Amino acid sequence: MAARTVGPNDTPEAQLRLLIERSDPKDHKLIRAVRSAVRKRLPTANELLYDYKKFFVIGYSPTENGIDSILALSAREDGLRLYLMNGPKLPDPKKLLLGSAKQTRYVLVESAKQLEHPDVKALIDAAIEQANVPLSSKGRGTLVTKTSGAKAPARKKKRAK
Repeated sequence: MAARTVGPNDTPEAQLRLLIERSDPKDHKLIRAVRSAVRKRLPTANELLYDYKKFFVIGYSPTENGIDSILALSAREDGLRLYLMNGPKLPDPKKLLLGSAKQTRYVLVESAKQLEHPDVKALIDAAIEQANVPLSSKGRGTLVTKTSGAKAPARKKKRAK
């Protein structure tokens, strides 16, 4: 039987479950545990779910806009990554951050306990401190399905008359 695909009528939680099931079975428990740890750390943040077909991302944002995300989990074939916004500006004396993107850096995550390590906690704290939009001190964030990161077909240009 073929694996079920994510459908537009699935709840966001159902969509996330399907995306986790689509990932490598050895990563299922890790993804769930790390998500739980991040939810505990950022309870008021919205989780923004993006399906990029070969991998998926859960952004943690004070709004429903991905650009406002403070951090993100990216479940890829080569492992789970914790991305931190403003990564190039974050204090990283232990050189834990990887990547060379203009806005983010990441840490490869091998266990949820890794997020409790003092050096990783300091990076997360710094990312929260440098966020463009502060997190609310009250309430609970929700899981929101966002559009896929796949590029939309190019629009035809209108001809001048």
